Amino acid sequence: MDFAQFFLILRARQRVLWITLATVVALTVAVSLLLPKTYKATSSVLLNFKGVDPVTGLTLPGQLLPGYMATQNDIITSKNVALRVVDSLKLAQSPAVVEQFNDATGGKGTVRDWLAELLLKKLEIVPSKESSVIEISFKGADPQFVAAVANAFADEYQKISIQLKVEPMKKASEYFSAQTKQLRDDLEAAQARLSKYQQEHGIVSVDNRLDVESARLADLSTQLVVAQGQAMEATSRQQMAKTGDAESPDVANSMLIQNLKVNLGLAESKFADISQRLAPNHPQYISSKAEVEKLRADLRAQTTLTSNSVSNNAQIMSQREGAVRAAMGAQKAKVLELNRTRDEMNVLMKDVESAQHAFDAVSQRFAQTKVEGSSEQSDISVLNPATPPTEASNPKVVLNVLLAVFFGTLLGLGLSLLAEFMNRRVRSERDLADALNIPVLGTMEWKTPARRRGKLAGLLPNRLRLN
Repeated sequence: MDFAQFFLILRARQRVLWITLATVVALTVAVSLLLPKTYKATSSVLLNFKGVDPVTGLTLPGQLLPGYMATQNDIITSKNVALRVVDSLKLAQSPAVVEQFNDATGGKGTVRDWLAELLLKKLEIVPSKESSVIEISFKGADPQFVAAVANAFADEYQKISIQLKVEPMKKASEYFSAQTKQLRDDLEAAQARLSKYQQEHGIVSVDNRLDVESARLADLSTQLVVAQGQAMEATSRQQMAKTGDAESPDVANSMLIQNLKVNLGLAESKFADISQRLAPNHPQYISSKAEVEKLRADLRAQTTLTSNSVSNNAQIMSQREGAVRAAMGAQKAKVLELNRTRDEMNVLMKDVESAQHAFDAVSQRFAQTKVEGSSEQSDISVLNPATPPTEASNPKVVLNVLLAVFFGTLLGLGLSLLAEFMNRRVRSERDLADALNIPVLGTMEWKTPARRRGKLAGLLPNRLRLN
């Protein structure tokens, strides 16, 4: 079927088309006028999730998640919010509403739940795609009522958002309060153990005492090294003094012994000269000999005295070395004891520091959660409150008529084609060629009066009737 055939069919069946279109439009207008008017009120709320929290000063990264807007939509359309709206508007206290509830449910359930379900069915939430604004719309027959319900949903949504944020903070605040008390007790116990340990060991400042004792130990170590050197030197001199007096440096360096040796040499020279000139019984010979013997005796006595002095000095040095060694051992034991005391005290101090850090952290968190739990600040604000609408949102007569014209035209075209296919007529040369399967050699116009056209049409076959 080409366009020419389609046009011929529409022209032949235009009565069906116009009747169908007129019927659809008439029915649409009648239904639109008979339907009750529905009013729609809209309240806009703004989600202020950008910036910082006015109480804690912290940023709000959790609200930037992709599912945040969907979560807010679910909160608004929750039954909890609807029940709050029912309570705020006192809808369940109306005798007429109670009577309607009894008629509709037979008294099963509660009025609050029934009203909440009805409100949620007429509630419409439209979040903005590119902003943080959510439109809360409610439909109904009363303009004042729909505006009040829309505003009630916005207010209760704001209140429940505060409650959802504050209640966890209150529970956390109670938990942190108990933890703060426990950690305070632990801190006091750790400080008591540290104080008791300091009192038992007489510790004022472990670090200063350790520094002094360590310096004393180092000094004794130096003195021990010096005493060991001196003792070794004194022992060597003692051994040399015992083996040979003349080889001993102490004997050789003694001025008295040197003078005695000089005097002995002079006396021996004088005695040798006298012994050559005088006889042994001569008084000068006897006197000179006695002088030499005396000087030799003095030299031996002084040498023996010097050797004994070296031995005594060696003993003194050995005793001094032993005393320094003993003092160093005692000092080392003292330093080790101080190290042990310091280590034990460091453990106690670490316990106190750990308890202090834990107590400070929990106290800070407790203060923050306590402030957040008592805050009534909300990140949701009403941007545009709903006002009673002046015009009904439904039914839309003009839109319904336009749709009726469109769909009535489509229906009329469909009925015209259906009527044509049920009673096919010859409308053009192509219809004749398709019906007889023979080529059309020519066409001829045949104009007949109206009274004869019916008779001629009856003579032709049904499928070859003229138009």
